[in-house]
Amino acid sequence: MNEIVYLLDLLKFVVAGLIVFFVAWFVVKEFVSEKLNFQTQELRKAGLQYTLPLRLQAYERIVLFLERLNPSSLLIRLHVSGMSAAEMQHIIVADIRAEYQHNISQQIYVSDRAWAVVKKMKDDTIAMVNNTVSALPDNAPGIDLSKSILTHLAGLETENPYNVALTIVKKDIQSLF
Repeated sequence: MNEIVYLLDLLKFVVAGLIVFFVAWFVVKEFVSEKLNFQTQELRKAGLQYTLPLRLQAYERIVLFLERLNPSSLLIRLHVSGMSAAEMQHIIVADIRAEYQHNISQQIYVSDRAWAVVKKMKDDTIAMVNNTVSALPDNAPGIDLSKSILTHLAGLETENPYNVALTIVKKDIQSLF
């Protein structure tokens, strides 16, 4: 009988100890979980403090690249009177590729969608210049290349693709805030 009383007392202490242990476990677990969430949020805030300016600068450079890629500014900037269409094609394509290479590291800070738009606009612009030159006579002057490209853009039934690209990039910038 003494043993039964002893076992019952022991069982009471074990059950009470287990109850205390599990209550403490859940309380401590919640506290640790909240603390980790708070620290994670603080780390994100600290990271944004450093990366947000870099991301904004990257978007600025991408917008500048798209503006410079637009044939209305590209052709004016690179036009030299007396140049043949083939020479102008070479200068335009080299300038586009150099600008792209200069800005290629910005893809780290911009969205995949924004970078895909930039890459597509670069490729489409080079293709448009190459196709336009191939449609011109061999001895065509550079001014004819410029006129043909601008006429092609003016004749598009859709909105100017360079403006559409800028709109997409600007929407991505707005999503940062």
